[in-house]
Amino acid sequence: MKSYQNKTTDHKNKKSKVTMAAAFKSIIWPRRKLVFIGLILIVLSRLSSLVLPWKTKVLLDEVIPNKNFEELRNLLLIVAGAILVQAVTSFLLTKILSVQAQFLISELRAQVQKKVLSLPIGFFDNTKSGALVSRIMNDVEGVRNLIGTGLVQLVGGTITAVISLILLIKISWSMTLFVLVPVGIFGFIALKAFAYIRPIFKVRGKINAEVNGRLTETLAGVRVIKAFNAEEQENKVFEKGVDLMFQNVKKSLTATALMTSTSTFLLGIASTGIMGIGGYKIIQGELTIGDFLSFTLLLGFMIAPIVQMSNIGSQLTEALAGLDRTEELMNMQAEDEDENRTEEIHHFKGDIEFKEVSFAYEENKNVLNNISFNAASGSVIALVGSSGSGKSTIAGLSATFLNPKSGTITIDGHDLSKVKLKSFRKHLGVVLQDEFLFEGTIRENIMFPRPNATEEQLQNAVNAAYVNEFTDRFDDGLNTLIGERGVKLSGGQRQRIAIARAILADPKIIILDEATSNLDTESEVLIQKSLAQLTKNRTTIVIAHRLSTIRKADQILVIEGGQIAERGTHDELIATQGRYYDLYTYQGKI
Repeated sequence: MKSYQNKTTDHKNKKSKVTMAAAFKSIIWPRRKLVFIGLILIVLSRLSSLVLPWKTKVLLDEVIPNKNFEELRNLLLIVAGAILVQAVTSFLLTKILSVQAQFLISELRAQVQKKVLSLPIGFFDNTKSGALVSRIMNDVEGVRNLIGTGLVQLVGGTITAVISLILLIKISWSMTLFVLVPVGIFGFIALKAFAYIRPIFKVRGKINAEVNGRLTETLAGVRVIKAFNAEEQENKVFEKGVDLMFQNVKKSLTATALMTSTSTFLLGIASTGIMGIGGYKIIQGELTIGDFLSFTLLLGFMIAPIVQMSNIGSQLTEALAGLDRTEELMNMQAEDEDENRTEEIHHFKGDIEFKEVSFAYEENKNVLNNISFNAASGSVIALVGSSGSGKSTIAGLSATFLNPKSGTITIDGHDLSKVKLKSFRKHLGVVLQDEFLFEGTIRENIMFPRPNATEEQLQNAVNAAYVNEFTDRFDDGLNTLIGERGVKLSGGQRQRIAIARAILADPKIIILDEATSNLDTESEVLIQKSLAQLTKNRTTIVIAHRLSTIRKADQILVIEGGQIAERGTHDELIATQGRYYDLYTYQGKI
């Protein structure tokens, strides 16, 4: 297995794609009304928070010395009203923006999942499903800091800091100037730290996806792991992944800790200096006690948003790193976005023709070489040969899961590479060797291609595939829960459900990839009867190791080394006593 480190370090030096300006244009601006309301609320909240330090000066310098109880009562009412405004605006901010942020997250998840499903099969062959789950569910979470209270608090904190700065200058410009020096140094360090942290967050997302992907594989393959006593081996692989995650988190925590400690030190120096300067000015009579206390409180109101902005800045940096990864997925070309795929087939018959088709999974390593054959509408074409000869590749090309390296595949005379995939695949039915069933009931799995099928259509498919032969013995019949991937059923039962699903889809083209490989002799006899109905008036491509199942095929292609070694009917190939004859007689002896 390729190490986590190798898979993640390749991306460390890539420049981030998503800027704050781009995020503003695509995410914030379309929701500008809500953000504007949030800004009004945060301004009201911040202004009301300044009432306390403002009125503290009045209390100490005017109310108490003059023993003015009426003014004291009015002052308390004003402060209490300001506190009430803070509480109400805080509630409304959460109610409006935080809820909207969660709605946006759900929308983005749906968009990313839709995009992922539109990507070619090759993408999924090279990407772990667990890694994709992580990218769909986790990478978009950071947007809550863009549209939620995070960004608004950043703006609100800036407003509070500016207003506090103006009031501080009004009280004492010299004390304010002394404070601005360490604050400026802290701001410079924070900006440098954010630039350092963003790539770390981006790599963390990739490591997290890899760890989740491997964990998903481990849980899905637990039977294989236990069968080979490989628990310790899997534990080591997972431990390596979580250690990489820890090392990544440690880097970001170090940078964050540096900012926190720097702010503590610099702002502590500022506070110490203010204490000395303020004490000197009070002794000299240049500053009242009320002024000094107001200055101290306002200083807290100016510094607190700056420290808070550093935390929010870290959150925004993490959000942009997640959006970088989301953008990578969203920029990938979907299967049906190929500008060459413009044709639609309106009168679909199902004639398939391969013309000098070659294919390679890796450069200069052809799996197929100049394959040519014709599958007329309604005919049955059987592919036989040893493992790795290219049979499944031909099936994948026929289903448009793969695209030929050279040569042409036509459907009803149309070049398949130019036909819109939806136009073709709505007439396609596939039954794979390792057929996938969804967790749920037997009924739901059969009706998957046609959720709105009638009960009569469902029962016809059930009977045709002899699914009722075993569901009639279940207490819940077709409503029996089958577990994840149909784990509660036998291989033959799962295969018959898959065939019933294909029958219900009623396609013009059927691809059967080892469709009877998991069936016992009794089940095979039942399936052979149903296949006769399934293939009637449909173009069928069958891959089978059991040669007894394809004796009635219209044409049998013997594939060896990526080429067609022999072709003909069963009787013709037996008569020639070539490769097919050897395979058939060998199986007959087993």
